[in-house]
Amino acid sequence: MLRTTPARAGWRVRLREDIDAAVARDPAVRSRTEVVLAYPGLHAIWAYRLHHALWVRGHRLIARLVSQATRAVTGIEIHPGAVIGRRFFIDHGMGVVIGETSEIGDDVMIYHDVTLGGRSLRKTKRHPTIGDGVTIGAGARVLGPVLVGKGAQIGANAVVVRDVPDDAIVVGVPGQVRVLPRPQGEAAPDADAPVDPAMWI
Repeated sequence: MLRTTPARAGWRVRLREDIDAAVARDPAVRSRTEVVLAYPGLHAIWAYRLHHALWVRGHRLIARLVSQATRAVTGIEIHPGAVIGRRFFIDHGMGVVIGETSEIGDDVMIYHDVTLGGRSLRKTKRHPTIGDGVTIGAGARVLGPVLVGKGAQIGANAVVVRDVPDDAIVVGVPGQVRVLPRPQGEAAPDADAPVDPAMWI
């Protein structure tokens, strides 16, 4: 899952993937045109692709200026040094902060006011690593160089300061694992129950 830069793909393919991800994950979508024109989370990730490319090529000041301009327009702050995979979707978006050494896998979804932050002043890996397929609810804080496993779900307003297993559900302050992953082939008792929308927003 870890990458030094996002996986290479044609820019048209990446744009289409991002739009498809928004359409698939937001039941409020009425048209793809609406997504392209009116979704700040999408605009923020497209701008990130630009300023991250500048960052890895050594144009650090320009990259930071572009990222701050994007923050002013969208309310979403993504450091150009962060590494983000494909089909990343930010729903609503306002107040999202993603720190410099954050690493985010593919097919991740986060809601508004989420912070992927640090707990150290040292110039080292100090932000979270988020596995593929993770969902992070509104207002959640994931702090420090923790690993959030594949398919995990972080509930709204949870504060995560420890590693999270694959497919676990975490809620509370500090974050507690509410549902541990089951052995392969064994369904959780409430596997067919609807997800409580209050967990996310």
